[in-house]
Amino acid sequence: MRNEPVEQARRIARDRFPDALSVILAGSTASGRATASSDLDIAVLVADGAGTARETVRSEGRVVELFVHTRTGLAELFAADRASRRAVLQHMYASGLVLADPRGDAVRARALAEADLRQGPPALDPQTVETRRYSLTDALDDLADARDRFEGLAVAGYVLGAAAELLCDHHRAWTGGGKWLPRRLLEADASRGGALLDGHLRMCESGDPAPLAAAASEVLALTGGPLREGYRRTWRGVAGPLPAPGR
Repeated sequence: MRNEPVEQARRIARDRFPDALSVILAGSTASGRATASSDLDIAVLVADGAGTARETVRSEGRVVELFVHTRTGLAELFAADRASRRAVLQHMYASGLVLADPRGDAVRARALAEADLRQGPPALDPQTVETRRYSLTDALDDLADARDRFEGLAVAGYVLGAAAELLCDHHRAWTGGGKWLPRRLLEADASRGGALLDGHLRMCESGDPAPLAAAASEVLALTGGPLREGYRRTWRGVAGPLPAPGR
């Protein structure tokens, strides 16, 4: 039986990019997790001289995310994704469904993407880890002191994200945002990551901060421990470390 979303992606690629060097369908549609409202994530490699851009369009009633790049642009985007520690395009190329590859460009790009994924993201530098430990320690204090439910939930979201970043860095694992945060977190450490997610859920459902605080404290212990007294940073302009939440 024909898979209509996949066939739609083929039509879009054929109509909009007839001379594409390669076309990859990624995301939930390629992995079999799509719903009726899922968008189509399509990575398109085009000849040098064309532009590198991301564009959102609607086709046949479905939202389509187009990731268009030249060979040079793809190399630059891979480098940017390594620096961000998220590897968005690498995951697209490594796990996506090849729709067009007349000259083997998709195969070569997939090999580069898989090599990046195996190597893992660059480790955070010690000063950044220290700053994140300080910020998470401060946020846990705020979580324990929160008396307003909305403030508590906001702090809990920060605690989850900050602890996830530290835990993924500890394992040299890729991070993610939105729905990809829990997926990457569980890939990095199913036990500790699951405890963070369960603690955050408990906080949202019942307002009890204790499970989340315990899970985040375990991550802190794993990455150097809480940090309060003795923390010091000099101002280095806009490139300096981010302050703790609410500061």
